[in-house]
Amino acid sequence: MSDTAITTPPAGGAPRSSEISEAVIRIAGNSQDGIQAIGGFLARLAGRSEQEVMTFMTIPSTISGGPSIFQVRIGSGEVLSAGDEADVLLAFYQHSYDGHLASLKKHGIVLYDSDHVEPNAELQKDYNHVGIAISSLTVEAIGGTGKDKGKNIFSLGLLAKMFDLNVPKLEKLIGERFGGKDVSVLNNALTAFHAGYNHSLGHVIETFKFVEAERKTSSQVVMNGNEALAYGMIAAGVRFGAAYPITPWSDVMEIMRRELPKYGGTFIQCEDEIASVSMALGASYAGRVAVTGSSGPGISLKAEALGWGVMAEVPLVVINVQRGGPSTGLPTMVEQSDLNQAIYGSHGDSPRVVLAPADVEECFYLSIEAVNIARRYNVPVMILSDQAIATRIEAFDEPNLEKLCQDITPDLTPVEDYKPYDLNTPDGTVKRVVPGTQVKSGQYPIAGGLEHDEFGHPTGSPKLHALMNAKRRKKLQALAATLPAPKVYGPPEGSVLLVGWGSTRGPLQEAVDRARAAGDSVSSLHIKYINPLPPGLESIFSGFNHVLVVEMNDEGLYGYGQLGGLLRARFCDPKIRGLNKTDGLTFKVREILERAKANVTDAMHKL
Repeated sequence: MSDTAITTPPAGGAPRSSEISEAVIRIAGNSQDGIQAIGGFLARLAGRSEQEVMTFMTIPSTISGGPSIFQVRIGSGEVLSAGDEADVLLAFYQHSYDGHLASLKKHGIVLYDSDHVEPNAELQKDYNHVGIAISSLTVEAIGGTGKDKGKNIFSLGLLAKMFDLNVPKLEKLIGERFGGKDVSVLNNALTAFHAGYNHSLGHVIETFKFVEAERKTSSQVVMNGNEALAYGMIAAGVRFGAAYPITPWSDVMEIMRRELPKYGGTFIQCEDEIASVSMALGASYAGRVAVTGSSGPGISLKAEALGWGVMAEVPLVVINVQRGGPSTGLPTMVEQSDLNQAIYGSHGDSPRVVLAPADVEECFYLSIEAVNIARRYNVPVMILSDQAIATRIEAFDEPNLEKLCQDITPDLTPVEDYKPYDLNTPDGTVKRVVPGTQVKSGQYPIAGGLEHDEFGHPTGSPKLHALMNAKRRKKLQALAATLPAPKVYGPPEGSVLLVGWGSTRGPLQEAVDRARAAGDSVSSLHIKYINPLPPGLESIFSGFNHVLVVEMNDEGLYGYGQLGGLLRARFCDPKIRGLNKTDGLTFKVREILERAKANVTDAMHKL
């Protein structure tokens, strides 16, 4: 806990109460125990209390379930990562205790279920142990089935007592979660919560209270990355989608299946990935940008149809929520190894736009931007999210939906003439005229996967093929010229520049803060426009002695990962090197700093 030390209790045995600015709580158990529900309640409470929050979770990849964790970091100030070490560990089982005690700060609190955990006597001096018979007390509170159905909510009550959390708000959240079920389910949940809250914390020597968070000028919303992507698409005006379920993309699909009909839209679960992307392309061709999505294996199956979208110049948004690979890989763990697939994953020269949100809030706004780019340039746009953002819960300022929501219903105003693949435009773009629009000249175009002339008629002309390839390329070059240059976090010149994309932004910025506080010359740069790249990168790189590209993919044959390879190919600069890992977990701030220091030291020795 920030700025807080564990101390001995005051006279009389009552626990000491301390004010804290932030806390990291790790909940470890099995996926069947509802530990994600505990973390979700804590995160959503923080958002409704004007606090910053960020979460991290792991879940087993097998249907039968297994060990799982949920970590939540709550702060009254800015929170950039889910935290390197926990202040409190809630352990339900022996494997939870043994496997995660090392993640706890020295002298932190381990709150464990004494029905299932036997603490290590040798570690008693290193951590403050609080044993409570959580399982049996839950059964005692709500009956014989409570062991499996309510101990997570009982534990939420214990944490609420330990951190002096807002009980009425938690009761409301519990009501929202269980209110749609039988009234007995809600009553049992509230009974379990109050039983935990009213139970003695045993030998805990300190309780905590968050300092008052700075009042925000607007309301906050709390959601995860998949929710933000889905609602962003709806705000952007998307009214059709098609996909096939796959972890960790499926939540986006399920939300849109539920929500789109409320706005006159439809989302179809197809029989496979090929049907999904083809149906979405058909809907987009008909006049309104559609969405499809998947994870890496499913994107592979969509590759041929995406090439058709490039050739026919049909706008489309494709969401790839990345997971560990290759093949079935690590379906419930995080990786950033689909970047090459996103840019190059079709046969032939098939340029498309690739964007990568850095956090939950950016998932929402980048969804709208992706739709608008697809419409403006008539090109497939891929959003590269990842498992960490997909499941991460964050709070951010409530969007101004009245201003942001847009209607992209096609304009059917008659036109005099229309050449969808006009070669005489300066940037390769043509305003799209959708089927059903009257073309007064009577020359109606066609669309297909064959190379074509300006009206879409198939051709084998070598000259036209070269001109059309150039046209499709020029559209992305025109987009690149409109992109804003990324901003450096920290001074614009120095020794080390940490470059990242996607979910690494928060840990990178926190690493910069720690490094600079220690007197080290470190800055960071985050790139959300992956293809095409934004302007100004070469000038930024020139201000630093070392450029380390931090990404969760393999370092490859030559010591740098996928974005690192793209940047080296683009700028031919040998000081661009990789800082990579593929353990299926997000980067810790400490990990980035230690590896960056080792990398720079090695480079200096080589020089």
